[in-house]
Amino acid sequence: MDLFSQVKFLVRKEIVLEWRSKYAFNGILLYVVSTIFVCYLSFKKVDPITWNALFWIIMLFASVNAIAKSFLQENKGRQLYYYSITSAKAVIISKIIYNVLLMLLLSAIAILFYTLVFKNQVGDIPFYLLAVLIGSVSFACVFTMISGIVSKASNSGALMAILSFPVIIPLLMVLIKFSKNAMDGLDRTVSYNEIGVLAAINIVVITVSLLLFPYLWRD
Repeated sequence: MDLFSQVKFLVRKEIVLEWRSKYAFNGILLYVVSTIFVCYLSFKKVDPITWNALFWIIMLFASVNAIAKSFLQENKGRQLYYYSITSAKAVIISKIIYNVLLMLLLSAIAILFYTLVFKNQVGDIPFYLLAVLIGSVSFACVFTMISGIVSKASNSGALMAILSFPVIIPLLMVLIKFSKNAMDGLDRTVSYNEIGVLAAINIVVITVSLLLFPYLWRD
């Protein structure tokens, strides 16, 4: 099969497996909804800065829980089978695409429930939704790459936290600034730099994944 067919097959496989065992998605969804509700019970009312920061903190931990299992749940027998029928690039691309779709679904549910529980304080709603969209894609790309790296190492849980920290903190800072501009209803041109930085981070992460993962895959 060519690369496109392999990616299509692997993405379909991920969706079918997730549909058969919905406990993983349901668990993450329960985590997001319950966390938002607990925050509401704790704070009742928050200022715009806290509203924005709280949302991204919830999405950060939700993305870790959702994507960390990407490679860690694959046993060696299944990895050997994939190795014999697909290319390494098809595997990492399919994982990224599936995790992007998963994060977009989670983000849509999270922002909907979040704005229902807490009063909507966003000045420019379409631009804030763009920030959520880009943030979801960024989280999916970063954590998929790191999950692929740590799956080949022992003590993978601790290693994932260590490797994620230097990448995700700058990303989170840019996302918070970008979404805060949208909350304040500032002119959209003010956020073009943040959009460029986020796009550059995603391009670099995907490129590094495509270059690095084949070497890890052969190990």
